[in-house]
Amino acid sequence: MIVHMVLFRMKKDLSRAQIEHVFRSIGALKDKIPGIVSYSWGKYSSPEGLNKGFTHGFCTTFKDAAARDAYLPHPEHKKVVDIVLPTLEGGLDGVVAFDYEA
Repeated sequence: MIVHMVLFRMKKDLSRAQIEHVFRSIGALKDKIPGIVSYSWGKYSSPEGLNKGFTHGFCTTFKDAAARDAYLPHPEHKKVVDIVLPTLEGGLDGVVAFDYEA
């Protein structure tokens, strides 16, 4: 399995509804792209203060690397990227993605 972790530095003026729309859009990909096993998201909540300004994140688990590799260029994923990018501080500078095998 591949765990795909993504952190966002979201704009401070976004409403809760706008933030939820972003993460619902990402979560809906589970029903549109094969190979997604699980999805969860949340707001930064650690008392450590090591988030470097990243405010929200999500994890998607894929059944294997091939499923992840099919997801990244998938047209439905591209549509969601177009929803997400305008909500981030600095566009792509406001995102970090990190994948690992589990």
